[in-house]
Amino acid sequence: MAFTLLDRRVEVITGDITRLQVDAIVNAANHSLKGGGGVDGAIHRAAGPQLKNACLALRETQWPDGLPDGEVALTDGFELPARYVIHTVGPVYAKTKDKSHLLANCYRNALALAAEKACRSVAFPAISTGVYGYPFDEAAHIVIDTLGEALSRHDLQVTLCFFGDRDRQAFEAIAEQRDVVDR
Repeated sequence: MAFTLLDRRVEVITGDITRLQVDAIVNAANHSLKGGGGVDGAIHRAAGPQLKNACLALRETQWPDGLPDGEVALTDGFELPARYVIHTVGPVYAKTKDKSHLLANCYRNALALAAEKACRSVAFPAISTGVYGYPFDEAAHIVIDTLGEALSRHDLQVTLCFFGDRDRQAFEAIAEQRDVVDR
C-alpha cells in the first residue's frame, strides 16, 4: 500500500529500496563509507563489490576524514537498478543538542545532487531513525518540511521507502495530521 503527498511528487511505500527502478537511491551511510548494517549493508550487498571500491576511492580523494553528517557523496549504482547511489550520513540523536539541521541537510543535499545529475527520480530510506536513535515523529516532520521546501526548487519525483509497514503507517499518520497527504 502506498500514498502520495506534496502534489503527488512524493510517494511513500513499504519495500526494498535496492529493488526500486529510480535514477538514484540514497544510502543512509556511516562516516567511513565502507558499508555497515541496515540499509547501508543492504545497498552495498545489492550493488556488488564495485560499490565498496568506489566508496574507498571517495575516501581517498574527497573525504579522507570520512563523510560528515548531512553531506553527500555520489557513486554509480553498479548492480542496482538505480543509476546512482547518493551516500549521506545522518546525525546521531542527542537530547541535549539540536541536530535537526543536519538531518534536513541529508535530504536537501541529496535532492540538490540528484537534480545536478539530471535525475528525475530519487528514493530515500528513513535516515537516522534506526540505530542513530532519531525519534521517528521528529524526523518525519523534518522530512516533510525539507521535501516541501526542496521540491519547490527541483523537478524530482521522490519515493520514501520504509522497510516496515509500521514506519510507513506512522509517517502517513503524521502527514495526515499535517494535511499534506494527497486526496
